[in-house]
Amino acid sequence: MIRGNSRGVRADPVNLRGKVVTHNKRLLAGLLLWYVMLSLWTAYEPADRQFWMLSSILPGLLVLVLVGTHRYLPLSPASYVLITVFLSLHTIGVRYTYAEVPAGAWLEHAVPLGRNEYDRIVHFCFGFLLTYPIEELFRLTVPLRGWLLSYLPVMTVLGLSGLWEIIESWVARMIHPELGITYLGSQGDVWDAQKDMAAALYGALLCMGLLLLYRRLRLGFSRSVADSPR
Repeated sequence: MIRGNSRGVRADPVNLRGKVVTHNKRLLAGLLLWYVMLSLWTAYEPADRQFWMLSSILPGLLVLVLVGTHRYLPLSPASYVLITVFLSLHTIGVRYTYAEVPAGAWLEHAVPLGRNEYDRIVHFCFGFLLTYPIEELFRLTVPLRGWLLSYLPVMTVLGLSGLWEIIESWVARMIHPELGITYLGSQGDVWDAQKDMAAALYGALLCMGLLLLYRRLRLGFSRSVADSPR
């Protein structure tokens, strides 16, 4: 009887790649199923049907783009998870309208904030959760190095946040003026748009700071292991 020796035998890179692709496909399928089920739940008797429909257009387009490009421009599983978490937070906010989300109301009563802060939390999460996927997208598509890889993702988050505020104002004024403050979710704050953009910027800066710290620590650990005597 011949016994195979596992020592010294190199793993087949083709098989390993196939296992990774299969794992990623299962993860993406699970995330997509979760988002579809959550969207169906929010579509059932939302607080405002028209608000739900208008606020679901761009996230739906984003999901279609991610599904359509996952073979040609695949992101890491971590990026897909982070994007799904953000879209879930947004979808829950759309279900109740941002100013009436129960979690935000509970926080408003627990901490004397003076308003439902769920909208502001989601804007912060926009920066905190999406900075890494945006940075990864830059790494895959643009030959950038050094400080630009840290600077551009943060500025992209800030720019997208400002664009979202502009789109909100267009919808509130021209496309569906009767929604008005409901769509904007400003809750009487004249500086709401600026504060939302600032929240996204703070989230992006925190995410990028943690990424740089993690990579520096990992690099230092790798060097210490390489320099240690064997």
